[in-house]
Amino acid sequence: CNAAKDAYDYLGSPEGELALAQACVYLATAPKSNGVYVAYKAAMRAAKEHGSLLPPKHILNAPTKLMKAEGYNEGYLYDHDQPDAFSGQDYFPEKMGRKTFYDPPERGFEREIKKRLDWWAKLRRERGG
Repeated sequence: CNAAKDAYDYLGSPEGELALAQACVYLATAPKSNGVYVAYKAAMRAAKEHGSLLPPKHILNAPTKLMKAEGYNEGYLYDHDQPDAFSGQDYFPEKMGRKTFYDPPERGFEREIKKRLDWWAKLRRERGG
């Protein structure tokens, strides 16, 4: 849509109006979903419910000897060094536990996103994450 606006700004009327019309048709016919809205609201509720919790120690940086002695960064796995570039580690605060906020519907491109999320969930189960 920004490209349509830019085309209109560059071309002016009447040629630029075609870009705006095409953007309108695209948006009107695109698959609709409130999945992100629902996920955002659920994440905000969780943040309000749990407040400010520390992330797990394994993902905290340990630049000092004291922090290393306290267990910071212990057991951390760098995703890009793992098979499929996915460690499956849990990054949620321990007192909160893993949550799923976004559950995409089987429509439009969200169908592809769901496949990827399902694949990551499978890898996480297999790797004990």
